[in-house]
Amino acid sequence: MKNSISIFGCGWLGEPLAVHFLGLTESPERDFLGLAESPERDSVNNKYSVNGSTTSENKMQKLSALGIKPYLIKLDTVSSDILEFLSSEILIIAVPSKDIEGFKTLAKYIEKSTVKFVLFVSSTSVYANSNELITEETPVINSALAEIENIFITNNSFKTTVIRFGGLIGYNRKPGLFYPKGRIIDNPDSAVNMIHRDDCIGIIEAIIEKEIWNEIFNGCADTHPTKREFYTKAALDIGIELPVFDEIKISENKMVSNKKLSEKLNYKFKYPDLLNITE
Repeated sequence: MKNSISIFGCGWLGEPLAVHFLGLTESPERDFLGLAESPERDSVNNKYSVNGSTTSENKMQKLSALGIKPYLIKLDTVSSDILEFLSSEILIIAVPSKDIEGFKTLAKYIEKSTVKFVLFVSSTSVYANSNELITEETPVINSALAEIENIFITNNSFKTTVIRFGGLIGYNRKPGLFYPKGRIIDNPDSAVNMIHRDDCIGIIEAIIEKEIWNEIFNGCADTHPTKREFYTKAALDIGIELPVFDEIKISENKMVSNKKLSEKLNYKFKYPDLLNITE
C-alpha cells in the first residue's frame, strides 16, 4: 500500500499523470492518448504503483500495457467493488463530472478504504468573474463543483487537498481550436487563466512529495494575456483563420493568482508564459 496511488479518471490528464508516477520514459512529442506500445521504464524514478480507473472497456488493455492496474468504474454506479481500486494510500480524483450523489457515494467508500489522502482536481470555474484579483480566499459561487469539493474538504476520515486548475492546454489540446470558425469570442480584453498539462502533473507531484494536505490551491500559469492576445497567437501557431472578437459584449474580468501555490510548494512553472508555449 505504501507508495501506492489510485487515479480515479485516467483521461487526458489522469493517464499521463499515471505514466509519470510509474517512472515511464517518454519524449514530450508523443501523445499519451495515442501510445501504440509500452514506453521504457526508468527504474530510478519508479516510485509508485498505480491503480487507474476508466469508464471504457476498450481502454482497459491499454492501461494494463502501460503498467497501470486497470479498473472499469463509473461514478454513477459505484459499489463496494471499488474497494480493491481504493487499496492505496493516496487517491487522485480527476474526473470532470458534476454528479454530486456519485461523489457522495464515492466518499463513503473512501472512508472504508485504506486511502489516507485525497487530491481533488477542480477548476477555477468555481469563482465568479471579478475585477478583483482571485485568490484561494475569494468566495466561490453556488455551484455543483463547489458542493462536490466540499464533500471531500469536510470529510474527517481522510485529508484532502483541492487544486483548482485554470484552462487545461498542451499537446493535442490546442487553444487555437477552442473557438471553431464562426464562433465569436466575447470580452476580448479580459485575462485568460490557463495552465499546461506538464505543469498540472508537476504541481500534483509536488503536493504529494511535500505532503501538503488539507489545502486549496489555484493552478494557473504566471502570465495572464488578454483573450485577444492569447487566441490570436494560438490561431497563428496552427495556421488557421484569426478569431473574431465581440467588441461590444464586455463583462467583468477574472484574473486568478498562483502566488500561494508558487510560495508554499516552491514550484517553478515549466511553462510560466502562456505566450511562449511550443508544445
